[in-house]
Amino acid sequence: MKWFTEYWTDNVKFSIRIKKLVYTKETKFQKLEIYDSYEFGRFLTLDGYMMVNEKDEFIYHEMIVHVPMNVKPNVKNVLVIGGGDGGTVRELLRYNDLESIDMVEIDEEVVRACQEFLPLIAHKLNDSKVNLIFADGIEYVATTEKSYDLIIVDSTDPIGPGASLYKNQFYKDCYRILTEDGILVNQHESPYFDDTRSEMKKINKKLRAIFPLATVYQAFIPTYPSGHWLFGFASKKFTPDYRGNTDLLAKLKLRYYNQEVHKGSFALPNYVKEELR
Repeated sequence: MKWFTEYWTDNVKFSIRIKKLVYTKETKFQKLEIYDSYEFGRFLTLDGYMMVNEKDEFIYHEMIVHVPMNVKPNVKNVLVIGGGDGGTVRELLRYNDLESIDMVEIDEEVVRACQEFLPLIAHKLNDSKVNLIFADGIEYVATTEKSYDLIIVDSTDPIGPGASLYKNQFYKDCYRILTEDGILVNQHESPYFDDTRSEMKKINKKLRAIFPLATVYQAFIPTYPSGHWLFGFASKKFTPDYRGNTDLLAKLKLRYYNQEVHKGSFALPNYVKEELR
């Protein structure tokens, strides 16, 4: 019997029974592996950490996309930093009025592997509205002259290639290239375990120092450490109230996100509020 095991802390581990290792490669940046499992379908790991799987990926991708898209109406141009599995792009393209998506991913090998082995998640990456840029996200936001209505930082944890995406200067550069009412959303770690809670607090403190409004919202993702996961919401203008088209939202037929979930995701437990004070 074969198992994939990820250590959430030194004392807690999460294991999934696997059928087989589908693909493995040491890229320029990290160790990439794709497994086939009994419970979660195929899943992608980077340096031994679960990034995405076919069973619960819809929760993460719906929440990182549809929350900001229903706060700020008429989003036209989006920048995605990371997101090599393609799930964020897939959800963005549900909005026909969206004009363009620039996706900046440092590791092209991740994108190509997902297109080949995880097509349910990555199948929209070849859409005509998507511009794939294989580069360092921190360098891109520091030098681009383009502006965006929405920036989604769909990054790995603050270790390895993703570490630079949690620095003050990166967030300042994101602020610079956002439109006057632009929004930034990022994956914001878990509030539960010591290490992830510490990173959560650091990220939030940095965003609050730059943006007029910076808060977090939550989702429950079974395969991420503790299952209780946060997203950062930082805005130049908008509070995170729902402003979306309810008729359009009904037509999208999403599996996790809805108007009630939107409201509830910002209703934080007391222990999270206390840590963010």
